[in-house]
Amino acid sequence: MKLNSIRKPLAGMALLALLAGCQTSPEALRGTGDLGVIVERATGSLAVVDTSQRRVLERVEGLGDLSHASVKFSRDTRYAFVFGRDGGLSKVDLLTGNITARVMQSGNSIGGAISQDGRLVAVANYEPGGVKIFGSENLELVADIPATWLDEKGREQRSKVVGLVDAPGNHFVYSLFEAGEIHLVDMNGEAPEVTRFTDVGENPYDALIDPSGRYYIAGLFGEDGLALLDLWHTEAGVQRILPDYGRGDERLPVYKMPHLEGWAMAGNEAWLPAVGRHEVLIADKDDWSLTERIPVHGQPIFVMSRPDERQVWVSFAHPDNDVVQVIDSETRDIVATLSPGKAVLHMEFTPRGEHVWISARDSDRVTVYDTHTLEEITRLESESPSGIFFTPRAHRIGL
Repeated sequence: MKLNSIRKPLAGMALLALLAGCQTSPEALRGTGDLGVIVERATGSLAVVDTSQRRVLERVEGLGDLSHASVKFSRDTRYAFVFGRDGGLSKVDLLTGNITARVMQSGNSIGGAISQDGRLVAVANYEPGGVKIFGSENLELVADIPATWLDEKGREQRSKVVGLVDAPGNHFVYSLFEAGEIHLVDMNGEAPEVTRFTDVGENPYDALIDPSGRYYIAGLFGEDGLALLDLWHTEAGVQRILPDYGRGDERLPVYKMPHLEGWAMAGNEAWLPAVGRHEVLIADKDDWSLTERIPVHGQPIFVMSRPDERQVWVSFAHPDNDVVQVIDSETRDIVATLSPGKAVLHMEFTPRGEHVWISARDSDRVTVYDTHTLEEITRLESESPSGIFFTPRAHRIGL
């Protein structure tokens, strides 16, 4: 055997040994699919969690005012984009716990969205009213779109932006609260192309996009009903649906407007929280007619379906917000009334729905339930927890 034929394998083995000695620690070499974050609003921090082991991995601080914060994830699920109420936009590395980029982009903001291709991050702003769009890599400003409109005297005004979502084809959709408009933004050209839909209803306050990315639905604060934009047929304009949404024989005080992003889509039905009523409403998605009302514990805030759509979980507004109820979507029966803690704010299912995590702000804890047995599995300590967000959201439209 020639000497050279021995040296080559030995050299390769030595190189592998050298590389093995330089490898990152096993803790850092992990996937991100079972990671998530809990917003801790009192301390301006995120608790990074492992949903498989159901534990807090670390905390990321210095994120500003998180009193109404929301979180989106990069398409590789390594980074969390945190939208603070104070106008701060932060990019957080979930594996290292570092803030890799941060910009104070407005005086008051209310959430955001990431484009279909993952390149752009859009932020909805109250003050000044408008949408700013940033590159997801380093948060450099790409576009600044003011939310302007003309009042009854023909004067140009700025409107608060609400209900910002991503839509297929690298589009963003949002509503203008004071203007009563819906705007569709196409980000495929050199500059944003904005299509305006006017007179959609009085004071749209929140919105959702359905899981297929076809229907954008805005709730109306100033009147009953909802405004629907079919993104497959934008030439048809905005349609009014559920004109009796929120009505009943007796109107109750509204302690908190329900979150439309918490709607449940189960089969061909939409389950939605009634406004000012102790009811969950069911609508037929074919014609958006109201088909059923289910009496519940209080005024619903989130009405969310388990991923397999067999259960619908409901949280409530003050003063009934220490309870969560579970409805069987087939029988319409309430199968459980749970007590996760005081001031329940948010719920998040694991991707296949075997567990649900529920934040209780005033109890300083997150409770994890088995969704089949409906039994408590564990509790995690967290200071004033609010929103809970898991990384599989990165691959779902509107989340």
